[in-house]
Amino acid sequence: MSFYGWRPYVPVGARRAQGMKKAAALVKSGRALDPVVIEGRTIASTFWGKAWCNHMESFSDFSNRLPRGRSYARNGSVLDLQIRPGKVSALVMGSSLYKIEFSIDPLPPKKWKAIKGKCAGQIDSLVELLRGKFSDGVMRIITDSADGIFPKPAEINKSCSCPDWADLCKHLAAVLYGIGARLDSRPELLFLLRDVDHTELLESVGTGTAKTTKGGMDEADLADVFGIEIEAAPAPKKKPAAKGKKNPAAEKAKPKKRQSPTKTRR
Repeated sequence: MSFYGWRPYVPVGARRAQGMKKAAALVKSGRALDPVVIEGRTIASTFWGKAWCNHMESFSDFSNRLPRGRSYARNGSVLDLQIRPGKVSALVMGSSLYKIEFSIDPLPPKKWKAIKGKCAGQIDSLVELLRGKFSDGVMRIITDSADGIFPKPAEINKSCSCPDWADLCKHLAAVLYGIGARLDSRPELLFLLRDVDHTELLESVGTGTAKTTKGGMDEADLADVFGIEIEAAPAPKKKPAAKGKKNPAAEKAKPKKRQSPTKTRR
């Protein structure tokens, strides 16, 4: 370790091997890991993943440091990434295994209300929303750098256990790119992170639930694509008829018994 606390450089291959050993040990100890796996060199390929990465790269506070984390995200150094309301926790394999924490401010209710108002009637289904298949106007509203759903640097608090004193080290940068990659497959996590309910964007069209798209994707397809559990509304329970009282409708439905003609005696 140098005067500044830097650890010796570890080549990518050796770092990956160390990461696999660490991950195996953590799993053996009972910890469930959710690593970031990126195929090829493209960090994100869908609307939400790309929008997240572009948003982070648009800030000068981040742009100079983010490229250092891009290769870490690509080569599988992010061994675990967990996203919860307002929180991101991760494990990144560098010269050692580092713990990452992000704390992100919830979206202010006033801003969320404004977003819903501007999007009123313009998003037809939950599938359309999560796939990012909506009009350019809605895209600009949701991804606006100042008034959209993405957090600004001032709303992000971050920490890494590495010795780099920089505001954004390469391990933190790797996790930011990892979030973008994760949004490719689970875009609803962005709304979870900002602590808002994405289905509220549909209430303006008279439903609070997912609708079938023009292409015919229904709720079952939605669950398969995005891993979302959609519970069917329970059937209304029939009230049992009160004891001692006859049901007029049931009595009316019963077939009447034919009466045999009265025989007269001769």
